[in-house]
Amino acid sequence: MIQEKVTSYKDANAFYRFMRSLGAIAPVSWFFARTLHHLDTPVYRLTKGRHTFANLVSGLPVVMLTTVGRRSGRPRTVPVLGIPDGETTAVIASNYGQRHHPAWCHNLRANPEASISIDGVSRRVTVHEAEGAKRERIMRRAVEIYPGWRAYERRASNRRIAVFVLTPAVAR
Repeated sequence: MIQEKVTSYKDANAFYRFMRSLGAIAPVSWFFARTLHHLDTPVYRLTKGRHTFANLVSGLPVVMLTTVGRRSGRPRTVPVLGIPDGETTAVIASNYGQRHHPAWCHNLRANPEASISIDGVSRRVTVHEAEGAKRERIMRRAVEIYPGWRAYERRASNRRIAVFVLTPAVAR
């Protein structure tokens, strides 16, 4: 899935560290939550699925996640940060620390099958929500890459931020 070449925060260059720090600030997160996907999607298309705007300016591993809308039944594609976890990829439903879960979280809970696109390659995945020690291990790794998740957890203290593990689907 995502290669382990993902740069930790401490190993990232100064510009990437600055951009990652900026994203954790509440007003900036609020702004990103409402605008970043509008930049990510066209950059993703222009680079033939190799990059998103967020990936280019932060070095963060962004994947395009396609879920099935729980009410509409239609495919919904959103850019999300992907955390490499061995043969799987994890995604964290932080929603920039907002008080509510992102729509894709509800979609995955209703239908635990999705597809992801990484570096222009799409693949089907099955999804399960990580709990206990596995969730904590993934969150520790995620914070090494993007410390902003600590701030998101504080701001979203009214809910438990979901962590999903995306496993390549077995071909039928």
